[in-house]
Amino acid sequence: MRVGLQVPNFTFPGGSAHLGDTVGVIAQRAERAGFYSLWVMDHFFQITHLGPPEHEMLEGWSTLAFAAGRTNHLRLGTLVTGVTYRQPGILVKTATTLDVLSQGRAYFGVGAAWNQQEHAGLGVPFPPTAERFERLEELLRIALRMWAGDETPYHGKHYMLERPLNSPNSVRRPHPPIMIGGGGEQKTLRLVAQYGDACNLFARLGEEALRHKLDVLREHCEAVGRPYAEIEKTALATMRITRDGGGGAVTPAQAVERLAMLAALGFDHVIINGGDVHDPAYFDLVGAEVIPAAEALLVAGR
Repeated sequence: MRVGLQVPNFTFPGGSAHLGDTVGVIAQRAERAGFYSLWVMDHFFQITHLGPPEHEMLEGWSTLAFAAGRTNHLRLGTLVTGVTYRQPGILVKTATTLDVLSQGRAYFGVGAAWNQQEHAGLGVPFPPTAERFERLEELLRIALRMWAGDETPYHGKHYMLERPLNSPNSVRRPHPPIMIGGGGEQKTLRLVAQYGDACNLFARLGEEALRHKLDVLREHCEAVGRPYAEIEKTALATMRITRDGGGGAVTPAQAVERLAMLAALGFDHVIINGGDVHDPAYFDLVGAEVIPAAEALLVAGR
């Protein structure tokens, strides 16, 4: 099993003036500790359950580009970019640029968007749910067309691109892995089966619900003739890992137990958050006692 790190919170000791140094060091420590990937949210305001909107929130793709310059091996992705935030052609160009400059380390994490507060705050249109999913499917079609080098006009219901040129094209071929975030059974998981290379589900759903979501994904794969094994199964798990597991944290052994449960369900890649990532001791602990054990886990359903 691969282990990734999500950094959803940029309110660190030292404040905004030192954020560049802090984020750069976190990326370097994550790579040295053996994390497979590094993820940031693509939000413009902090989300409610992590803090007030006024807390520091860095723009996701710029942050990943900065991290790419400080690392050599970490895979890099947004978890995930809302379809409403950027025009599709610009978003594909942005993701491709990250892939080129990182020498093929980008993920293309996308979803239907949900945070209406930041849309209103920054003047971004927020269409109804059904339209957002229509737009998401068009984005996926445009992305695949641009990465295939197809410059013919695209005329969809919501987007029109007269020449979807993408030069330079991605280093990763045929394209950066497409991760579609969310567990909606009728739309999201169908899109994963039809267009995606990876799904992303919340580990907090619990064992039975996760098993059911993967069964639904398997059914969608069968319906479109897609091998289920081709889909990378990823989960986002919030857990604060400390030596003694006190104060609501888990010990390294307890963290490995949770990862083992997810591996038994068939997850290949678990992205964790909730740690004190500004503290170097966090990376020493996870790198020594969690990541090696996770890498030894056998993933079911491959």
